[in-house]
Amino acid sequence: MTWTDWTREFEVEPSLYAADFARLGEQVDELLEAGVRVFHFDVGDGHFIPPITTGPIVLESIAPRVHAAGAVLDCHLMVEAPERHFGQFREAGADSVTVHFETCPALPPVVGLARQEGLQVGLVFNPETSVEPVASAAISAEVDLVLCMSVHPGWSGQAFIQESVDRVRRLRELLPDAIPVQVDGGVGQANIRELFDAGARFFVAASAIFGGKDPPAAYQELVRALS
Repeated sequence: MTWTDWTREFEVEPSLYAADFARLGEQVDELLEAGVRVFHFDVGDGHFIPPITTGPIVLESIAPRVHAAGAVLDCHLMVEAPERHFGQFREAGADSVTVHFETCPALPPVVGLARQEGLQVGLVFNPETSVEPVASAAISAEVDLVLCMSVHPGWSGQAFIQESVDRVRRLRELLPDAIPVQVDGGVGQANIRELFDAGARFFVAASAIFGGKDPPAAYQELVRALS
């Protein structure tokens, strides 16, 4: 199965890093009932980004219910040497991993190792990184998607970097149609349609979904903004 099989014209991906971990399974079930097809799962190692975030044990605890509902888990590896962890995340239930341009100077071998594990693989880049070399690397390595960070990776609740809209637009111009653009950071009602018009199709949302009292309703409001 591939991203093409999993996804519709666009997908709003709840970022589980912002969930209430005392109610994680319950919130996942509620969002599945609301129509979620892809969950975003952030992983930080305390090196590439300062925070140490969730890992394979948490992923393994929710993967069965996600997969039973026909949904998938998209793992954003904010870690050094991400290839060391592909097998562990695949065993825990990951369907796709996204690695950072900044940590993978030799990208094709990393992509190859992910594919050996049966994983889809994306490429992500930070706000300070130029779009052009990322697009070139993504095309050469034949990744499945490119993720444009619209905040600095590692913390939920940051303000959206407005220049990201132009970066998404430029990325869409450079990439072939077969490689979709994902955006992560500060995505919400105020900017999701603008990002869609710029060319993004996958939208990671953290506080915009989990910051209120009704995450399923917040998810559906974001979907309606794109419909």
